[in-house]
Amino acid sequence: MPDAVVIGGGPGGGTAATLLARRGYSVVLLEREIFPRAHVGESLLPASMPVLEELGVLGQIESENFPKKYGATMVWGRDDTPWSWYFRETNRTYPYAYQVSRPRFDQILLDNAKSSGVDVRENCNVFETLSDSESGAIHGVRYRRDSGIVESVEADFVMDASGQSALLARSMNLRTWDTFFQNLAVYGYYRGAKRLPSPDETNIFIESYGLGWTWTIPLKDGLASVGAIVDSESAQAKLADIGPDEFLRQQISQTTRTNDMLSDAELTGAPRVVRDWSYTTNRMVGDGWILLGDAACFVDPLFSSGVHLALMSAVMAAAYVHGAKTDPTLRVPAGQVYEQLYRKEYAHFRELASLFYASNRTEESYYWQARRLLGDTNVGARESFIRAVAGQPPRGYERSALSRGELPSEISEMFASVASDKRLRDATVAMGLSLNLVPRLAGEAKLERRPIFVEGEFQWSAVLSSATRPEGTPLSNFVAALVNLVDGKRNIGQILDRFTQGVEDSEQIEQAHESMINAISILYVDGAIDSLMG
Repeated sequence: MPDAVVIGGGPGGGTAATLLARRGYSVVLLEREIFPRAHVGESLLPASMPVLEELGVLGQIESENFPKKYGATMVWGRDDTPWSWYFRETNRTYPYAYQVSRPRFDQILLDNAKSSGVDVRENCNVFETLSDSESGAIHGVRYRRDSGIVESVEADFVMDASGQSALLARSMNLRTWDTFFQNLAVYGYYRGAKRLPSPDETNIFIESYGLGWTWTIPLKDGLASVGAIVDSESAQAKLADIGPDEFLRQQISQTTRTNDMLSDAELTGAPRVVRDWSYTTNRMVGDGWILLGDAACFVDPLFSSGVHLALMSAVMAAAYVHGAKTDPTLRVPAGQVYEQLYRKEYAHFRELASLFYASNRTEESYYWQARRLLGDTNVGARESFIRAVAGQPPRGYERSALSRGELPSEISEMFASVASDKRLRDATVAMGLSLNLVPRLAGEAKLERRPIFVEGEFQWSAVLSSATRPEGTPLSNFVAALVNLVDGKRNIGQILDRFTQGVEDSEQIEQAHESMINAISILYVDGAIDSLMG
């Protein structure tokens, strides 16, 4: 019996299957179509680059000569002047992503799964799950081959990466539609479209107009992906009356720059319509199953988050299955952490998109709202906005534990350094000068043992949660032991003495004192320690 069966061979399914197979697990992947197949969602984000590198396909993708995506250009709201942002402003390692042909991109990932040992079966349409009649636990699926033959495959885990068809979510009635985004997309491919002026010629271009907005994505070989996003209810009757081809042309004609860019271009093939729209699910993990990518949630495509969310969830889902297989105690709590992390990233894109839809604002107001969204109070508003739209790499690709009192990677950029943050600097100096200060944990602060996603795996760790960070900050054993001694009674000097009891090396004692004062200072500024009594 396989360790896992994956439904769907898109980026999420192919990635999860590959990562599991490389760990030595047996994986069956069932894809209802034969690749390559058409698919929308060509514009990638820099946050996906480390995942593609981990999969070993980044070099191959580079060799395909897909246009490099350095940023995005928009015309939105009251101001009809185009404005752009560039990924290099916040990401030196991956200053660009790619505008890919999805049939080819998805084929590369699926072939990579095959070469990694995944049993890939195409033209196999999964239509039913196998579950235990008493517990309800899912332990396999039933599928139909193109010949009509029905077969079953059982596995320890069923990983649903079936995209917007969302087999498990539909069958278990888990899907919740987002009433704010009630739109649909009509899109097609044009040959000979004009490009934006340099240096933005490979940017995705987004232009709002009276009824919605359009995207134009420059692809290789002179093609461009072009789509119109409009209100679903008002568009249904018109689509039925004039058809997708004329509907798309009429929408484009209402734009200024997009219409000009396509003035000499030719539509190749019939446009497609995507009617199912933004949604999430009540649960993303259950007994024997887990949802990935669009099978779990889908947010409006304004910021090209689809592939990024699929890859991110695939990395974590593979880690979840591995963790549950190697340590059964992780099975439930790691699933909860998976869902928390996935929902948080989804929520970032949803809130940012809802801000754009809610009103016609200026470029500057979007920047400041993104700053509020991410909590980046110590960086510029424009930088916060670019971070938000570029996506965040899957948690765990960079270790986030406090080590020897140092900042975790997630907040180190916010504080920059002790020297550059006046409150942190003042706290550190004060504690160093007065060992009589008594630290006290905030009322909401709680130290507990729970899973974290770190270095590509779910691992048990000491986690400190607080009102400012309800998701918790992973702590090293050093800092966790320190927090255990912060009881509102011991002063800093007494805490230091407890840590260095029995140590005779004066240099080691000095280093321990410095690290502990730094750690207490950070926890104080971050809100986990809410007072320092004299």
